[in-house]
Amino acid sequence: MTIEERTNASLVTHALARDTLSRIRDVETQQVSFRKGLVKLGRICGYEIIDGAMETEYVPVRTPLTEMTGERVTGLENIVIINVLRAATPFVEGLLKAFPRARQGVISAGRDEEAGMNERGEFPISIDYVKLPQITPEDTVIVADPMLATGSTMCVVLDHVLSDQPEPAKLFVLSAVSAPDGLLRVSEQFPQADLLTVAIDDHLDENGFIVPGLGDAGDRAFGTD
Repeated sequence: MTIEERTNASLVTHALARDTLSRIRDVETQQVSFRKGLVKLGRICGYEIIDGAMETEYVPVRTPLTEMTGERVTGLENIVIINVLRAATPFVEGLLKAFPRARQGVISAGRDEEAGMNERGEFPISIDYVKLPQITPEDTVIVADPMLATGSTMCVVLDHVLSDQPEPAKLFVLSAVSAPDGLLRVSEQFPQADLLTVAIDDHLDENGFIVPGLGDAGDRAFGTD
């Protein structure tokens, strides 16, 4: 298993995940390659969640030659993936390759860049659209956003996900790149969530962007400024 425990988070250390992240960080990586990289990264992270957090069971299997005992993953029919629009869309596309039967929800959330960070390092967050499936106590919920910076957006998103819903069996917050500030904020406000990321970067700049980061994931994936 290539998941390592770190302070406030777990780190995906799979070599292909690190390779893919390095490629999409590169400022020379263009829109299509960036978007495909996020898809690939989402698929790898999905497989890592299966390998590291899901159980298996032994089942009888009849091959063309004989009968044997095989092994299957349990719980794949109880997966809920929450897409934090818009940057997470290609990331979630990759996750769906690992969890093709997942129920999906979307939350359109954005921080007010003009307002800037307050003295606590938080941004005002606007929620424009929410459509979520029913969550059950048997579910594994994965809330995906490629960037976890201040944690302001994720905390508001988690409030919506958990509001008036049963507590899921497992709750993952999945990101490609995270800042220590955001990981700390989310872990303090939602201790029941398992924070999973491919990289924990150095710091946030004065505008709340992750350094070294990978820029604005939404703009780079969708070709906007």
